[in-house]
Amino acid sequence: MAGEIFPNLDNPYNTDCTNIHPLVCHLCQEQYQSPCLLDCYHIFCARCLRGRTNDSRLSCPLCGYPSVVKGNNSLPPEDRLLKFLVDNNAESEETVQCANCDQETNRMDKGMMYYCNTCSQPLCAACRELTHKARMFSHHDIVSMAKRTKAKHRKCPLHEEPYILFSTENKSMLCIKCFRDMQVESRSHCIDIETAYVQGCEMLDQAVLVVKELQTSAREAIVLLRAMIGEVCLNVEEEESAICSLFNSLQEKLAERKKMLLKAAQSQHEEKEKALKEQLSHLTALLPTLQVHLVTCSAFLSSANKFEFLDMGYQLMERLKRIVKLPHRLRPVQSSKINTDFRSEFACCLEPLLLLGQRCPPSAVATSEMPLGSALGRRPNSHRNICTKVLLAEGRDTPFTEHCRSYESSYRTLQTDIQTLKDQVQELHRDLTKHHSIINTDKMGEIMDRSLHIDSLIAAQYSAVESMRVMFEEIWDETFQRVSNEQEIYEAQLHDLMQLKQENSYLTTIARQISPYILSIAKVKERLEPRFQEPKEHNDDRTETMLKIYEDSTAAKESPDSDDQNIVDQDQDRDKNKRPLILELGDGSVKSSRSGRQRGPAEPSGLNLTPP
Repeated sequence: MAGEIFPNLDNPYNTDCTNIHPLVCHLCQEQYQSPCLLDCYHIFCARCLRGRTNDSRLSCPLCGYPSVVKGNNSLPPEDRLLKFLVDNNAESEETVQCANCDQETNRMDKGMMYYCNTCSQPLCAACRELTHKARMFSHHDIVSMAKRTKAKHRKCPLHEEPYILFSTENKSMLCIKCFRDMQVESRSHCIDIETAYVQGCEMLDQAVLVVKELQTSAREAIVLLRAMIGEVCLNVEEEESAICSLFNSLQEKLAERKKMLLKAAQSQHEEKEKALKEQLSHLTALLPTLQVHLVTCSAFLSSANKFEFLDMGYQLMERLKRIVKLPHRLRPVQSSKINTDFRSEFACCLEPLLLLGQRCPPSAVATSEMPLGSALGRRPNSHRNICTKVLLAEGRDTPFTEHCRSYESSYRTLQTDIQTLKDQVQELHRDLTKHHSIINTDKMGEIMDRSLHIDSLIAAQYSAVESMRVMFEEIWDETFQRVSNEQEIYEAQLHDLMQLKQENSYLTTIARQISPYILSIAKVKERLEPRFQEPKEHNDDRTETMLKIYEDSTAAKESPDSDDQNIVDQDQDRDKNKRPLILELGDGSVKSSRSGRQRGPAEPSGLNLTPP
């Protein structure tokens, strides 16, 4: 099927239309047969489009534009104009036989064949003179074969009358009966065929000029797009090269900073580990000393009598006080957190490379590399105007604010001049293309001079603005450094507060752990020294036991010397029965090997100190 065969459309950007025949279908590459016109004004054979309709829509095989298909045949409407040209082209290629002498002549030979519209017969030049000499044939309409018009274009198909008028309102030819049947107010729009033909030719010439202008613009746009496609290919290579270069630079900087940060982290690790190990070694060495003295106290209390206790007890208490007063570093001297501030370090590392791309002058680079379509397609004016208004509304007197005030006034003046010049050029273009008016050359010269003057003003203003770049960049650098310092200080403040919060949490935990021991020691001290005693104090069992020991020892000193040895032994036995309760202050690992027998004051005590 011819509609399924496509031509070679591998190069859709080829604009060489010299080899394209206007009467040849783009799909089957043959002369049109029943040409159909799509909504995109592409024309194809009916057989080439048959079977391509989908849901009453037909996509153009060339441009893809969808066309709405109406009717039952699922085909677009027939192009009468192109069909007329195809039929004429087919007839021009046929041979014509003279009706009188049977001479065959090609219709392309326009000067050799004639056609009598009255007789409806073709005639050669000789037979025309021979057969139509008589006066009776003087009114026959004889035209050359090239200008021969078919009957259907000369007569009204409704009334079979020749066309004599043309309606400019309906754009249709009228016979005398059509003219009589039409409304009276519409008859004023009717003109004769010859006048309508002349006016139609003039209108067609104007339409052709517009299409030729569009064709020229389309070709220029195609040339521009081809150039932009080439530029895009070059620019993407440059952009990819710049991306790879920047990426490699970023990788190198990041790798260097990574090594430095890892080294700093390792250094902090070694320093903190060394300090913590030293403190751990000190506390590890301190713990056995404390344990030994606790066991010693427990053993001393369980084995010494009153006299031995009074003889050496205060020495033991003094030693315990000195041990407690020694500088013991119970709190970790170093935190376990490793902080290299790697995020800010990486940001500072990347800052010079990234700011270099942001602060590059957009004047020469962006203007030269940016295509015209992209430059015109962007509309930063609204955003710039809003930002400028906000900046000026703040009312601060800064160099950049003064520059903005001066720039806005100059820019408004230039913008007004450009708009006036644009209106004048548009008016001239409209008069030239639409009204076909004669343009005054002096007016055109004034516009050109004004355009050159505005161009010089824009260049001067641009140079003035560009000259202030260095000053503003210094101010921006200072501001950026100040903002960076403020951000760094702000983050440091938050970090300090979080560190204080963490330290306070550690202190709270430690205080909760030692609080019961402090309360227990305070209660013992209150019983031993009444001036520290608080009213309504609840004493635990250990406090009561130590208080009874203190009272018993005091009573023993005040008792008369005439008490016999049995009373002393009974007191000692009672004390020894109570003192094992004090052993709970230690770790409970001391075991006494004393026998159950009663011993005298001079009897040696048998102690069995079992270290934990």
